Amino acid sequence: MPPEDYARVCRSITTVDVKLKQLLHKPGEAIRHLYFPGGGFCSVLTVLADGRMVEVATVGREGAVGLSAIAGDGLNPSVTMVQAHVDPCFRMTADAYREEMGRQGAFYQLLMRYSQAMAGFIMQSTACNAVHHFEQRLARWLLLARDRIGADQFPMTQEFLAMMLGASRPTVTIVAGTLQKAGLIKYRRGLMTIVDPEGLERASCECYRASTDLLLAVTDHP
Repeated sequence: MPPEDYARVCRSITTVDVKLKQLLHKPGEAIRHLYFPGGGFCSVLTVLADGRMVEVATVGREGAVGLSAIAGDGLNPSVTMVQAHVDPCFRMTADAYREEMGRQGAFYQLLMRYSQAMAGFIMQSTACNAVHHFEQRLARWLLLARDRIGADQFPMTQEFLAMMLGASRPTVTIVAGTLQKAGLIKYRRGLMTIVDPEGLERASCECYRASTDLLLAVTDHP
């Protein structure tokens, strides 16, 4: 952003500590803050009637969560959960966000482009979940997590993967074992290691690259 816009926006932002599995937004509650992860990532999850949660979007340092606060005090329909250590995490009040968006300046343009990219990301994920094999979906998700964490090794449980991908734990166990036998990953005691990122991308579907390109287009925009 231009220096003046950047300085003004920074005055509206504070740094906060967030914890793993912390809920930043809850369904049925108004969004009071936007969060901009400086590292790690957050998941936006849809909550089903039986209490199960399924991830619909993964947000790291390329974006923000809580953008629907632009609509005012409307109730949030989803859950936003911290899924990997986010340090630092930047927070802006919903009122400051709406005021800045009302200026329709550089911040507005940036967030609008990101919103469009995120809509495309969610549509790609929906198509992926509907037509691609679980092994491809798991490979895609692990690559997205690796990109946002910025490391080949990170904490991860099978229970968590099952929840994120809307699958049973036995399914995760079998498919993760297949990827491990292929030398693509190593999983032990809640610690995931990406051994062969290029091979894992080949095991994934086109949705990983398509989703990544959508989000990169925001940061690469002139």
